[in-house]
Amino acid sequence: MNIEELRDYCISKKGVEETMPFGPDTLVFKVMGKAFLLTGLDELSLQFNVKCDPEYAIELREKFPCVIPGYHMNKKHWNTIIADGSVSDKQLQAWIDHSYDMVVKGLTKKEKELLSNL
Repeated sequence: MNIEELRDYCISKKGVEETMPFGPDTLVFKVMGKAFLLTGLDELSLQFNVKCDPEYAIELREKFPCVIPGYHMNKKHWNTIIADGSVSDKQLQAWIDHSYDMVVKGLTKKEKELLSNL
């Protein structure tokens, strides 16, 4: 997966917007205004942070060398994924889906309703 494929996958999800709240070097994807993926645009290789269930986050870090505690994030809830080719794009997409779903699950009833009407 490269940065263009990552972007295309993220923005294809319902209610997603891409923002740059931290400046021109960090791309943040949000659903209903809440971040579910961040990536640096100045990295040599693709890396991105995704939200993760705390127990699942630890499990992934133990199983996959390309998954590390979230860089500059709350390490309990965020993982950094290094897209080094050691896992398939399908697996990367599953981790992005998990992050998106975690954020959607935390939305208010009103936000979920708005999302379902998009």
